[in-house]
Amino acid sequence: MSINTERVSVAIVDDHDAIRLGFKVSCEGYNFDLLASEASVEGLINALGDARPEVVVLDLSLTDGSLVEDNVRRVRELGCQVLIFSIADKRNLVRIAIKAGAAAIVPKSHSMNELADAIRLVAGGVYVNNTQTTAAIDSDLEFKEAKLSPREREVLTLYASGLALKQVAFTLNIKMNTAKEHIDRVRSKYADIGRPVSSKTELLLRAIEDGLIDESSI
Repeated sequence: MSINTERVSVAIVDDHDAIRLGFKVSCEGYNFDLLASEASVEGLINALGDARPEVVVLDLSLTDGSLVEDNVRRVRELGCQVLIFSIADKRNLVRIAIKAGAAAIVPKSHSMNELADAIRLVAGGVYVNNTQTTAAIDSDLEFKEAKLSPREREVLTLYASGLALKQVAFTLNIKMNTAKEHIDRVRSKYADIGRPVSSKTELLLRAIEDGLIDESSI
């Protein structure tokens, strides 16, 4: 267990009851004052009132449909640091969270000791440079934007989501040859930036990586 030093005030936002309960039980052993435990950021704000925890432990994806960038921003506007505690398997969302101001990413596969250590670092104003944040930042540099046009993004989203080109054309009220030309240009643009695609599955992967399609909706 981490060495107990001075107390740290914390809150947690997670839509899994078991995660919140486990965190609550662990707080006293790590010298944490738990000020709120909620399933949404909206619930957190209402529960806190005028209280302000030093660190808010926040799940990356919540079932209320809220966006991670909005959740991080709203918590930061309270004057609290944000530590993302999540499965952290969606690189695009991880990058978005970091860009929005999250100070650390800790996977749920890590131990409570590791989470507690990260909380203390974040409370002290340290942005934790762990494997998850490094990978997200690196991938953000590596994943150059393909600079797709609005129409190309529409065609890619529909096609990669599972529609046939004929269905894409019908949905967008364009000719099938035109839809194919858009997909060909998308493939060419990705190839030009070193992110080639050779199959529809890889097109789907690119769409997920670039945030055009939510992986959880597939």
